[in-house]
Order: sequence, then C-alpha cells, then structure tokens
Amino acid sequence: MDGNGRWAQARKKRRVFGHVKGTRVAKDVIQNCARRGVQYLTLYAFSTENWLRPQHEVDFLMLILQRYLKRETENLIKENISFDIIGERHRLPDNIRKQIETSIERTKACTGMKLIFALSYGSRQEITWAVRRIAAQIKQGTLNADEIDEARIHQELWTQAIPDPDLILRTSGEKRLSNFLLWQCAYSEFHFSDVLWPDFNSAELDKAFAEYALRERRFGKVNKTDEQLRY
Repeated sequence: MDGNGRWAQARKKRRVFGHVKGTRVAKDVIQNCARRGVQYLTLYAFSTENWLRPQHEVDFLMLILQRYLKRETENLIKENISFDIIGERHRLPDNIRKQIETSIERTKACTGMKLIFALSYGSRQEITWAVRRIAAQIKQGTLNADEIDEARIHQELWTQAIPDPDLILRTSGEKRLSNFLLWQCAYSEFHFSDVLWPDFNSAELDKAFAEYALRERRFGKVNKTDEQLRY
C-alpha cells in the first residue's frame, strides 16, 4: 500500500494526512475483497525498515493502527473476517500488542476471509528467523540436515498457516517487492499500479483482478496445448 506520503506532499499537507486517507482506502479494499470471496488478504502495513522513519511519523502510524483495530474489530466480526498479523511482534509497543491480541481473539471464530497485517515485517528477517529455528533443532538433535526441504522451511516461516499468494499488487508506480514475502512469491502473479494508495479504489481493484484472470499460471510446467504440439 504505497504512496501515502507522496499523495499528501503533492497536496502540500503533512505525510500523516496521507496515512489517514490510506487507512480509509484499506478499509474499503478489505470489505471489497471479502465480499468478492477472496480467502486471504495480506496488507503490508509496516515494514521493518519503517522503524527508520522519523519518530513522530512512526508514533502516528502506531496510533492509527491502534485506533483502526479498536474501531474496526466489530466491523470485521460483522463481515465474518478473522484477523492476524505476521512480523516481529516483540518490537511493537505494548499497547499495540494488547490491541492486536484483543482483535485476534474476538475475530477467531469468523469463518470468512483471513485478513493478515504484515507489521514490523521483513521477509529477509523472516527467513533468517526460520534458519535460526532450524539450526537450533539440528543442534538439539531433534532434526537431521537431510530432513530439511521446502516444506520444512515453510513450517518455520511466520506465514506457515497461510498459503502462498496468488496475486501481489503494489501501488504508486514502484516496481519492487521491498522485502515482502520473498520466499512465498516464487510463483505469484504481479500487478503494478501507478495510482497512489490514497487514490486506489474499486475500479483499480477490478483492473488488477481482470488482468490476473487473463494470466496462465503454469508453475514451471507447459500448458496442455504446448504439450500436444510436441507430438
């Protein structure tokens, strides 16, 4: 969800104004995806690198997050959406962790879309954590090196209970992953939108889904037509 700060600066307003507008857009996208039947939606809300931003901006982002979860948890329940997070929870302020735990607990019985916030998240950090976990198990003698495969690594990732993403969508014209789901995106489809996140709307979401629907996902295989042409 990229472009909040640039959107605000283009309007000669403080960057935090863009974050507030971006939160409203996130709410609309969450509801839109849930009503379309999307099963899992992961929003990159705050990266590990975002801690390097000015402290006043970080503090404001944490305030927005707390207010959003406190205000919207009831709406998530009404929409039958369960909530969870991935990332370095220990780095989040105590009040944020408490609100996160409350929202997770209150929505755990919901059976619709799974909404995941990536908070204090970085994919390199996630993979490093997984490697450390596996190394500790080998050191303890509970795991042999020849037992390590893709499934074992997946089991140690923060996304172990979440399927790999089918579609990754990035706004604001940037064409990079910025440390997001690097392991999990091996066969994901990508959609890059030039629209800044605060201007993102249902029409842009329709465009992304329509483009995705035209993609042929072969996962390294050949399609049936190509296979038939060989003989």
